[in-house]
Amino acid sequence: MTIAQDDTRTAADAGTVTTMTMAGALNRALADALAADPDVIVFGEDVGALGGVFRITDGLTARFGEDRCFDTPLAESGIVGTAVGMAMNGLRPVVEMQFDAFALPAFEQVVSHVAKLGNRTRGGIRMPLVIRIPFGGGIGGVEHHCDSSEAYYAHTPGLTVVSPSTPQDAYSLLRAAIASPDPVIFLEPKKLYWSKGEVDTAVTAELGTARIAREGTDVTLLAYGASVPLALEAAEAAAAEGRSVQVVDVRSLSPFDDATVTAAVTSTGRAVVIAEAPGHVSVASEIQARVFERCFEYLEAPVRRVTGFDTPYAPPKLEHWYLPDVDRVLDAIDTLHWEDA
Repeated sequence: MTIAQDDTRTAADAGTVTTMTMAGALNRALADALAADPDVIVFGEDVGALGGVFRITDGLTARFGEDRCFDTPLAESGIVGTAVGMAMNGLRPVVEMQFDAFALPAFEQVVSHVAKLGNRTRGGIRMPLVIRIPFGGGIGGVEHHCDSSEAYYAHTPGLTVVSPSTPQDAYSLLRAAIASPDPVIFLEPKKLYWSKGEVDTAVTAELGTARIAREGTDVTLLAYGASVPLALEAAEAAAAEGRSVQVVDVRSLSPFDDATVTAAVTSTGRAVVIAEAPGHVSVASEIQARVFERCFEYLEAPVRRVTGFDTPYAPPKLEHWYLPDVDRVLDAIDTLHWEDA
């Protein structure tokens, strides 16, 4: 198993290595956190007896009891408001927003209280709160079930925003998020819930870091969440055309790992940013701007973006037209002034 850049495992660690889905890795992370710390509490809509709409919390109520993993009313603002009070009083709540757009009724709580209490009290009140949000498309979901709302959270100072792309990162990043003394928005790409990979429970990940998912020398693809497997697929296709493609899994949208991304892009001189969300005023726009600011003198061509379109999310039969695909990524790579190389 290849351990991601900046992730660590020591010889003294007694972890287990198992092949599991991303959903299974998230379930294992929650179970291990509940077992390790009595202050960890998991709650949300249908997370108890049902185990969550995606079964991420399956079995946790039976194992830890209804006081540690329980259902709530269908009231997202109330869920997050309750979690704020718990966090202020020493607990470590982990709440689930059932779908991405379902989290919007809680947005005022997130922006006005979750993100600001630490600053408002000069650090006197910490907010060890994790808000899990299934996000993105690729599952044939209808309206309100496939939004990519990451830009709202990444734009809000006071929030850490991360998204895993592998089962290993799902486990390691969630454990790091629960251990954090500050609030974390944990964006889970629904499309990848059933993807499989090895998970070593002794591997730790640091919030705020990117990882190199594939080495390459000609062009750098920058992606996060469900766009990372797409970037890797595009890299394989480009390799068949004789181009060496590097892939960086940004994974931390805020804080952003400028050092890793800048080093990667300066080493190749070309970059493409890939994201499912609409491109206008987006995380992809921010990544593109940061790369231009820090790497301009090293660039052989403008930084390109491959994103969703600036429309509401497409209905299920049309989502394959809406989502970025390998052909669109390869087309973007082809525009990067190769005639000047």
